[in-house]
Amino acid sequence: MKYLEFREKLLPLGFFSISHINIFFPNFDNRRLVEWQEKGYLKKIINKWYVFAEIEQSTKSLYRIANKIYQPSYVSLESAFSHYNLIPEGVFTITSISTKKTSTFNTFIGTFSYRSIHSKIFFGYQIKQVGHIHFAMADLEKCILDYLYLNPNFVSIGDFESLRLNPSVISHIKWELLHDYLKIYQNKTLEKRVEGLIKYVDHVRN
Repeated sequence: MKYLEFREKLLPLGFFSISHINIFFPNFDNRRLVEWQEKGYLKKIINKWYVFAEIEQSTKSLYRIANKIYQPSYVSLESAFSHYNLIPEGVFTITSISTKKTSTFNTFIGTFSYRSIHSKIFFGYQIKQVGHIHFAMADLEKCILDYLYLNPNFVSIGDFESLRLNPSVISHIKWELLHDYLKIYQNKTLEKRVEGLIKYVDHVRN
């Protein structure tokens, strides 16, 4: 197997798994992966997932990688907050929601963190496109609910003030949609946290 032939087939993917290799090269010798890593052509992300060393990663490409290396999952929580400019800080860990167990992967391209939720509340995300990159991202309303669901300490106005939420983004929250999503959770304590958020929003407006 020549590396140039391998590169020609898989480079358009940007990153790839063993399964992708087997589609193009059914008799591929996995020892080539070790050889090409040693030569600096490839780098391992996590087990069975690789990336071409020559490709620079953007935040959006990291979102797509996050989706793929741990499935099913979608980007949410702090990463979605940053994507929507809901919080002022940059986020260095890519945070996602999954129905699989809570996990974190520390890799050479960044840290990927996954929080586990029940399959019945694994919804409220869209496939977004930035340039040629597609990735699954929580709706603004869903990432807020995901965050409140997994962070029980956010109840009072002071709690929400600590997040320094962007008032201009808050004004774009679709409250009817948020409450429709909230009904699916069937969680009284989450409803209390949402009430706290609404009080905070009213406080900011006044």
